[in-house]
Amino acid sequence: MTRRLVLAGNVIADLVIEVPALPERGGDVIGTRTETTAGGGFNTLVAARRLGTEAVFAGLHGTGPHGDPVREALAAEHIVPLLPARTDGDTGFTVALIDAGGERTFVTSFGVEAALAPSDVDAVAAQLRPGDLLQLSGYGLVLPGNGPLLSTFTAGLPTDVTVCLDPAPLVADIPEAVLSPVLARTDWLSANAREARLLSGHEDPRAAAMALRNRLAPGAGVLVRADKDGCWLATPGEAPVHVPGFPVEAVDSNGAGDAHVGSFLALLGQGQDPLTAARGANAAAAYAVTGSGPATAPDRAELARFLGDDPLERLLFG
Repeated sequence: MTRRLVLAGNVIADLVIEVPALPERGGDVIGTRTETTAGGGFNTLVAARRLGTEAVFAGLHGTGPHGDPVREALAAEHIVPLLPARTDGDTGFTVALIDAGGERTFVTSFGVEAALAPSDVDAVAAQLRPGDLLQLSGYGLVLPGNGPLLSTFTAGLPTDVTVCLDPAPLVADIPEAVLSPVLARTDWLSANAREARLLSGHEDPRAAAMALRNRLAPGAGVLVRADKDGCWLATPGEAPVHVPGFPVEAVDSNGAGDAHVGSFLALLGQGQDPLTAARGANAAAAYAVTGSGPATAPDRAELARFLGDDPLERLLFG
């Protein structure tokens, strides 16, 4: 049996606006395309689900113009929420500005997902299964109310649950008292180059991967995502290795990191070794940036076609 991916984070609405370039401070720019979709951790869940891994959403979701479409998007991808809908408020949203180079800049406004209660955490803990892969985001840890609850919850998880932390862009704002217990329980840390630098103090991704692995418990591993250059993988007892990326023409990088995390965990849960899973995640993220929209991760057939005669295709799909 493959293992289940559980997102203990936020699925919110993404208001995506494509712009020629970001405006100067106090300026304005006319967007060329606007779209509202499900975002946040949705992209991680979709990436895992499309590769054949059961994925469930263990976060809060509201009722209204953002929460209702978010639940519809989850249902369309056969992703089940563990918690009931809140009727006292709506789900939050992110404004994602995507420039002509495919880079994205975010502004986030939280909704009911920022009001986690101890009873919500208890309800999620009661529904976890041995072997689950639990994905945690820095977006949850940075919130004043949610952070301490999620930190305590994560620190107390049984050892048969694998914890993956994606520190997210706001990692520098997470209080150390919240972050340290999570790092001590983290089995896999997956960060982009900027987040890895903020956490480690190292500009070089290889050095950052090594330093971050040394911050984790023995037996834990680190991925430092390097966009088109693939990623750096630091496994226990081994020197960090560079895992090359797959050259593509980027159309929209929104959600690429989430696609990488979800694909890596899915492949890991399906029995692949970390290096093979990291290569597969690089391929899935490369595929994702060739399409417009946040949830563009490939399914198994699409990933197999993308890989073509690469030996990785046979390793992943036989």
